[in-house]
Amino acid sequence: MKSAIMVWGGWDGHEPKKCVDLFAPYLREKGYEVSIYDNLDIYLNQEKMRAASLIVQVYTMSTITPEQEAGLLRAVYSGVGIAGWHGGLGDSFRNSNHYQFMIGGQWVEHPGGEIDYEVNITKPSDPLVAGLKDFKVRSEQYYMHVDPANEVLATTTFDGAKYPHVTSPIEGDFFPEIKGCVMPVVWKRRYGQGKVFYTSLGHVAKVFDIPEAKEIVNRGMLWASK
Repeated sequence: MKSAIMVWGGWDGHEPKKCVDLFAPYLREKGYEVSIYDNLDIYLNQEKMRAASLIVQVYTMSTITPEQEAGLLRAVYSGVGIAGWHGGLGDSFRNSNHYQFMIGGQWVEHPGGEIDYEVNITKPSDPLVAGLKDFKVRSEQYYMHVDPANEVLATTTFDGAKYPHVTSPIEGDFFPEIKGCVMPVVWKRRYGQGKVFYTSLGHVAKVFDIPEAKEIVNRGMLWASK
């Protein structure tokens, strides 16, 4: 039987447990044995990590020990897939360059906070997004540092005129220099023998009420699996 390890924790504002509970039933329907953990110590269990088909991590703004990090990186490098969304995968461990290299990106800002923006499918021939159309979201529009080696499947375009507020110490400016910037929203990549799936969608569980957003994660988890 295929197995999935789902790990949640970190900042509660991203509703990590609620999001895990949303996607765990889908994996069970697809034949996975799902184990759910509320801390990172499972990454120390080399036997369970190597035996897993998939790791789904929902862990925002926290820290990871060198030993936990090594366990995670080794498992994915050996072929275990990893998948996740928003800050749960893309803003997890700001102290870990090795982790960020594996994921292929790191959150740095969400200008304007929760705003209306559009997600554009850029590679409609890829099975992860095939048949999906461009769609609108009201959520945080993630501005990220990203690896150019990522295989990007969807993007969003920033409009500098919409940003009277950012989370930096310099609040109130509009930052027109990012107007027109095209930012990846969905990507996939390889890390050794493992597959990595990420989407910046999913600030809170309600975002997955959007059928396209939920379907992208469903497909991404299955694609990433060993």
